[in-house]
Amino acid sequence: MRLPPSFKDINTLWAGTDDGLIWITRDSGKKWANITPPELTPWSRVTQIATSHFDNDTAFASVSRFRIDDLHPYIYRTRDGGKTWQKLITGLPDAGPVDTVREDPVTKGLLFAGTENAVWVSFDAGDHWQSLQLNLPHTSMRDLWIHNDDLLLGTHGRSFWVLDDITPLRQLAAAGGAPVYLFKPASAYRVRRDTNTDTPLPPDEPAGQNPPDGAIIDFFLRDAAAGPATLEILDASGKPIRRYSSDDKPAFTLDTLGKTLTVPTYWVRPPATLSTAPGMHRFVWDLRATPPESTGYGYPISAVAHDTPREPLGPNVQPGRYTVRLTAGGQTVTAPLMVLMDPRVTTPAAGLRQQYEVESHLVALINANFDAQAEVRGLDHQLEALSKQSNGPVADAVAGLRKKVSFLAGSHAESPDPASKAVTLARVAGDLGELYGAMGSADTAPTALQTTALAIVEKDDAAVMARWKAIKSTDLPALNRQLSGAGIAMIELKAEPEPASESENEE
Repeated sequence: MRLPPSFKDINTLWAGTDDGLIWITRDSGKKWANITPPELTPWSRVTQIATSHFDNDTAFASVSRFRIDDLHPYIYRTRDGGKTWQKLITGLPDAGPVDTVREDPVTKGLLFAGTENAVWVSFDAGDHWQSLQLNLPHTSMRDLWIHNDDLLLGTHGRSFWVLDDITPLRQLAAAGGAPVYLFKPASAYRVRRDTNTDTPLPPDEPAGQNPPDGAIIDFFLRDAAAGPATLEILDASGKPIRRYSSDDKPAFTLDTLGKTLTVPTYWVRPPATLSTAPGMHRFVWDLRATPPESTGYGYPISAVAHDTPREPLGPNVQPGRYTVRLTAGGQTVTAPLMVLMDPRVTTPAAGLRQQYEVESHLVALINANFDAQAEVRGLDHQLEALSKQSNGPVADAVAGLRKKVSFLAGSHAESPDPASKAVTLARVAGDLGELYGAMGSADTAPTALQTTALAIVEKDDAAVMARWKAIKSTDLPALNRQLSGAGIAMIELKAEPEPASESENEE
């Protein structure tokens, strides 16, 4: 027997029996009324009754006559407490007894049904059905349930399945004929990746797939977007913290990565690309701000096949309200997004905010150091070329500046001033990167030791950047005056980034 209570009235209960009868009580079971649809005959089995989340007189009943070899589908709906029933099978195949029917608790008229071989969805309270099979095996779908924004499915013999984030189905009618439509994303939990230090299962090993670790953003383009499309994440104050564009050049390809990476490329999560093609699109934001610049990227040994992110990652954003802004085809649309904290984490909001602020500060220092190293690299290469075509006092000036620049960069061990204990750009970059990794290793406020280390690296960074500023404002102009006087082309400071390298991180 199925005995579902009403969602609207504590005294109303519905009952469906294995001998094909449906009953209702309005007084908590003191009196029952037989409201069985007239066409239900003996040997019918009421497999489920789904009471409505929106009114007390609506219910949906699924019926199976499998025991007498009747394989037709049977779903019934009443809107008047069982006085009348409508059969709802339009769109369902003629073969497939129905085991379960459920109504979405958020969107009125959105129904799901499971038969002996497939899953179905209706957007008009059951009047019409269409397939929701996707990648499911064709097997007996015994029960469905909606938990928050996910559709849960239990099968007979083919495991337990979850359709993550059904918010697009809830909003499909609202999309209508809009040329650009951004679905309101489901709330996203800020949960850290598994850091088990073990290699992933090989791709031929059967394994379940976890939901994406981030916010799922769905959008629809009626036509191919003219020009680039952009997707931005804004914080509660309206400040952009992450931006993606269809014009973004992929950071790498699996083919090129395979030439340098010493682990299988099936470990790696491919770069996400924002599409401008017509149709439905899904993009996952990893709940992180823009990552720092780097010349060396790695992949943790705590890997997941086909889904291991490239490090370094950006700072984890704080829980709270955000705005997703999509621009495509000359139109801009927005949608709110709520980021929720992992409920297992007990760190106060103030501690998480302090962590984010420190990580963001370190990202700014890392990026400034990265830019300085790129400029130093460009300057050094120009000085090297000048050293081969100059002589006399000019050659001496070029050699002196090159030695000074090389020490600043950290490429030479000896300082032009033997008494100097000055730090180098390379050393500061290493210290910044190490501290950044430590700061983001757990959902906690910075420790006393990390705060002390931050003060030290800030002091070192300020010193080395001051030396670089002095070279640009004093030493380089002086050399350029000598070059000009000697009829040699002056140096124009140009950044020359070092090509990025990829490797696996041993943890």
